[in-house]
Amino acid sequence: MNPEPERAALVRRQEMQRAHVLGILAGLDEQALREPAVPSGWSCLDLVHHLAIDVERFWLRAVMGGERDAIDSFAVDGGAWTAPPELSPAEVFDLYRREAALGDEAVAARPLDAGPAWWPDRYGPWRIGAFREVMLHVITDTAGHAGQLDIVRELRDGRQWLVVD
Repeated sequence: MNPEPERAALVRRQEMQRAHVLGILAGLDEQALREPAVPSGWSCLDLVHHLAIDVERFWLRAVMGGERDAIDSFAVDGGAWTAPPELSPAEVFDLYRREAALGDEAVAARPLDAGPAWWPDRYGPWRIGAFREVMLHVITDTAGHAGQLDIVRELRDGRQWLVVD
Protein backbone atom coordinates (compact mmCIF):
# COMPACT_ATOMS: atom_id res chain seq x y z
CA MET A 1 0.00 0.00 0.00
CA ASN A 2 1.31 3.42 -0.96
CA PRO A 3 1.42 5.61 2.19
CA GLU A 4 1.82 8.87 0.28
CA PRO A 5 -1.90 9.72 -0.14
CA GLU A 6 -2.34 9.26 3.63
CA ARG A 7 0.73 11.40 4.36
CA ALA A 8 -0.49 14.07 1.96
CA ALA A 9 -3.91 14.10 3.65
CA LEU A 10 -2.38 14.42 7.12
CA VAL A 11 -0.03 17.20 6.03
CA ARG A 12 -2.83 19.06 4.25
CA ARG A 13 -5.11 18.91 7.31
CA GLN A 14 -2.35 20.30 9.52
CA GLU A 15 -1.66 23.07 6.99
CA MET A 16 -5.36 23.97 7.08
CA GLN A 17 -5.34 24.18 10.88
CA ARG A 18 -2.20 26.33 10.86
CA ALA A 19 -3.84 28.70 8.37
CA HIS A 20 -6.91 28.84 10.61
CA VAL A 21 -4.81 29.82 13.65
CA LEU A 22 -3.10 32.64 11.77
CA GLY A 23 -6.18 33.68 9.80
CA ILE A 24 -8.53 34.10 12.75
CA LEU A 25 -6.02 36.46 14.38
CA ALA A 26 -5.37 38.57 11.28
CA GLY A 27 -6.11 42.22 11.85
CA LEU A 28 -6.00 42.18 15.67
CA ASP A 29 -3.77 44.88 17.11
CA GLU A 30 -0.99 44.17 19.60
CA GLN A 31 -3.11 45.06 22.61
CA ALA A 32 -5.85 42.61 21.60
CA LEU A 33 -3.26 39.91 20.90
CA ARG A 34 -1.54 40.38 24.27
CA GLU A 35 -4.42 40.93 26.67
CA PRO A 36 -5.64 37.90 28.61
CA ALA A 37 -8.37 36.12 26.68
CA VAL A 38 -9.71 33.88 29.45
CA PRO A 39 -9.71 33.84 33.27
CA SER A 40 -6.66 31.54 33.35
CA GLY A 41 -4.74 34.40 31.77
CA TRP A 42 -3.47 33.22 28.41
CA SER A 43 -3.56 35.60 25.47
CA CYS A 44 -3.94 34.89 21.77
CA LEU A 45 -0.22 35.49 21.33
CA ASP A 46 0.56 33.10 24.19
CA LEU A 47 -1.50 30.42 22.45
CA VAL A 48 0.37 30.87 19.15
CA HIS A 49 3.69 30.66 21.04
CA HIS A 50 2.49 27.45 22.72
CA LEU A 51 1.57 25.97 19.32
CA ALA A 52 5.01 26.86 17.94
CA ILE A 53 6.99 25.34 20.82
CA ASP A 54 4.87 22.68 22.51
CA VAL A 55 3.14 21.35 19.40
CA GLU A 56 5.22 21.96 16.27
CA ARG A 57 8.73 21.89 17.78
CA PHE A 58 8.07 19.24 20.43
CA TRP A 59 6.05 16.69 18.47
CA LEU A 60 7.42 17.10 14.95
CA ARG A 61 11.03 18.20 15.36
CA ALA A 62 11.97 16.67 18.71
CA VAL A 63 9.82 13.56 19.19
CA MET A 64 9.46 12.41 15.59
CA GLY A 65 12.41 14.13 13.94
CA GLY A 66 14.93 13.60 16.75
CA GLU A 67 16.54 16.97 16.02
CA ARG A 68 19.18 17.66 18.65
CA ASP A 69 18.62 21.44 18.78
CA ALA A 70 14.87 20.96 19.25
CA ILE A 71 15.45 18.34 21.97
CA ASP A 72 17.98 20.56 23.74
CA SER A 73 15.54 23.46 23.74
CA PHE A 74 13.35 21.49 26.16
CA ALA A 75 16.17 21.06 28.70
CA VAL A 76 15.26 24.49 30.03
CA ASP A 77 11.63 25.25 30.77
CA GLY A 78 11.13 28.57 29.06
CA GLY A 79 7.39 28.66 29.64
CA ALA A 80 6.04 28.00 26.15
CA TRP A 81 2.57 29.08 27.28
CA THR A 82 3.83 32.65 27.62
CA ALA A 83 4.95 34.63 24.59
CA PRO A 84 8.10 36.49 25.60
CA PRO A 85 7.24 40.19 25.95
CA GLU A 86 10.34 41.16 23.95
CA LEU A 87 8.94 39.40 20.88
CA SER A 88 6.56 41.40 18.73
CA PRO A 89 3.40 39.75 17.46
CA ALA A 90 4.99 39.51 14.02
CA GLU A 91 7.97 37.68 15.56
CA VAL A 92 5.70 35.21 17.38
CA PHE A 93 3.76 34.54 14.16
CA ASP A 94 7.06 34.13 12.28
CA LEU A 95 8.27 31.69 14.96
CA TYR A 96 5.09 29.65 14.45
CA ARG A 97 5.52 29.62 10.67
CA ARG A 98 9.21 28.74 11.00
CA GLU A 99 8.57 25.88 13.46
CA ALA A 100 5.82 24.57 11.17
CA ALA A 101 8.15 24.59 8.16
CA LEU A 102 10.98 22.96 10.13
CA GLY A 103 8.57 20.37 11.49
CA ASP A 104 7.41 19.55 8.00
CA GLU A 105 11.02 19.09 6.89
CA ALA A 106 11.85 16.92 9.91
CA VAL A 107 9.14 14.42 9.18
CA ALA A 108 8.88 14.58 5.37
CA ALA A 109 10.46 11.20 4.78
CA ARG A 110 9.55 9.56 8.09
CA PRO A 111 7.56 6.36 7.61
CA LEU A 112 3.98 6.68 8.87
CA ASP A 113 4.43 3.56 10.99
CA ALA A 114 7.67 4.80 12.60
CA GLY A 115 7.91 5.30 16.33
CA PRO A 116 9.52 8.27 18.02
CA ALA A 117 13.13 9.26 17.41
CA TRP A 118 13.19 10.67 20.97
CA TRP A 119 10.95 10.70 24.02
CA PRO A 120 11.60 12.52 27.31
CA ASP A 121 12.04 10.15 30.26
CA ARG A 122 10.04 12.47 32.53
CA TYR A 123 6.85 11.52 30.65
CA GLY A 124 7.21 7.79 31.27
CA PRO A 125 7.11 5.17 28.53
CA TRP A 126 6.10 6.02 24.98
CA ARG A 127 2.38 5.37 24.61
CA ILE A 128 1.08 7.11 21.50
CA GLY A 129 2.01 4.76 18.68
CA ALA A 130 3.25 5.45 15.19
CA PHE A 131 3.94 8.71 13.40
CA ARG A 132 0.46 8.74 11.83
CA GLU A 133 -1.00 8.85 15.37
CA VAL A 134 1.33 11.69 16.30
CA MET A 135 0.15 13.60 13.24
CA LEU A 136 -3.47 13.02 14.25
CA HIS A 137 -2.60 14.28 17.75
CA VAL A 138 -0.92 17.40 16.33
CA ILE A 139 -3.86 18.10 13.99
CA THR A 140 -6.37 17.63 16.83
CA ASP A 141 -4.37 19.81 19.23
CA THR A 142 -4.00 22.57 16.65
CA ALA A 143 -7.67 22.38 15.68
CA GLY A 144 -8.77 22.57 19.32
CA HIS A 145 -6.67 25.66 19.89
CA ALA A 146 -7.91 27.18 16.64
CA GLY A 147 -11.43 26.74 18.00
CA GLN A 148 -10.46 28.52 21.19
CA LEU A 149 -9.12 31.40 19.11
CA ASP A 150 -12.39 31.45 17.13
CA ILE A 151 -14.34 32.01 20.32
CA VAL A 152 -11.96 34.68 21.61
CA ARG A 153 -12.05 36.53 18.30
CA GLU A 154 -15.83 36.43 18.04
CA LEU A 155 -16.18 37.73 21.60
CA ARG A 156 -13.68 40.53 20.87
CA ASP A 157 -15.12 41.97 17.67
CA GLY A 158 -17.64 39.58 16.18
CA ARG A 159 -15.34 38.20 13.46
CA GLN A 160 -15.88 34.56 12.58
CA TRP A 161 -13.59 32.24 10.65
CA LEU A 162 -16.22 29.99 9.12
CA VAL A 163 -19.78 31.12 8.78
CA VAL A 164 -22.33 28.60 7.58
CA ASP A 165 -25.71 30.10 6.68
